[in-house]
Amino acid sequence: MEKLAVVLFNLGGPDSPEAIRPFLFNLFNDPAIIGAPAPIRRALAWLISTRRESVAKGIYAHLGGRSPLLELTRDQASAIEARLGDHVRVFIAMRYWTPFTDEAVSAVKAWNPDRIVLLPLYPQFSTTTTASSVKEWGKAAAKAGLVKPTTGICCYPTQEKMIRAQAALLEEALQKAGTGARVLFSAHGLPKKVIERGDPYQSQVEMTARAIVTALGRSDLDWLVSYQSRVGPMEWIGPATDAEIRRAGAEGKALVVQPVAFVSEHSETLVELDIEYAHLAKEAGVPLYVRVPALGSHPLFIEGLADLIGKTASSERSFCSEGNDRQCGEAWKACGHAGVLS
Repeated sequence: MEKLAVVLFNLGGPDSPEAIRPFLFNLFNDPAIIGAPAPIRRALAWLISTRRESVAKGIYAHLGGRSPLLELTRDQASAIEARLGDHVRVFIAMRYWTPFTDEAVSAVKAWNPDRIVLLPLYPQFSTTTTASSVKEWGKAAAKAGLVKPTTGICCYPTQEKMIRAQAALLEEALQKAGTGARVLFSAHGLPKKVIERGDPYQSQVEMTARAIVTALGRSDLDWLVSYQSRVGPMEWIGPATDAEIRRAGAEGKALVVQPVAFVSEHSETLVELDIEYAHLAKEAGVPLYVRVPALGSHPLFIEGLADLIGKTASSERSFCSEGNDRQCGEAWKACGHAGVLS
């Protein structure tokens, strides 16, 4: 049986308080995040990371000074390996902190697989996440001389088993919240200009939310999509999650908040949603605030990822979307399935 290497892409996170500033620098020095020429981008990244370091340290202090993302991603990798068998080994390539992409490339090359599948742990495609990780992989693989048949997954916003897992988690939360609760499907925001350039992320987040509602089978559900984690003075996509929390308080509505673009717990869920937004909800008069867990290693989610890997490993396309045609409308010209990753 062919040896198959699966590479999981994720953001990464600082593993100590001392790593927070360089992590932030790496994030803001990515041309997919700040598109200025390299010297200007590096200067801005230095400035932003320096100014944000103390705030970020306060955030990560709630988590013991470090991000749990790597350990949770390792759990997902182990679950995928157990699902797919001994001929599959799963590697982790974090974009902004260790293990970096070049480390993953070296590990894959040493294992010497027959084939490689690139799997972003971002269900919805964006030029700021999946595209950035794939481009970094291509550069690192070329530099290391890693030449193996490679296929990748563009996106999977409506993958059937992932949606079923999210619907099951939401149903549990709704049982706690009781009748009449409003559901906020919260996702990390993006500046509007990114979407206006053709990035399909927002439309795919909305696909995911609609699919969860359909799978839940509650025709009378009060729900909407909102966006969190706004940074800087630019105009961002909305509505904002914090604004929707305030509105729910004014209306006396209980809230169930489900992260739909984060598949693992990290600072945006464990601190922003669980601490900062829970406090805001209390201040705003929201009668009950319930947060749905991230997917993590939910068995159905792992099954869904295994299905994606199987389809993609046998695909002839360089980058496919669930092994099918692109899911985005033609307006989203930055869709990875349309060739932006080729």
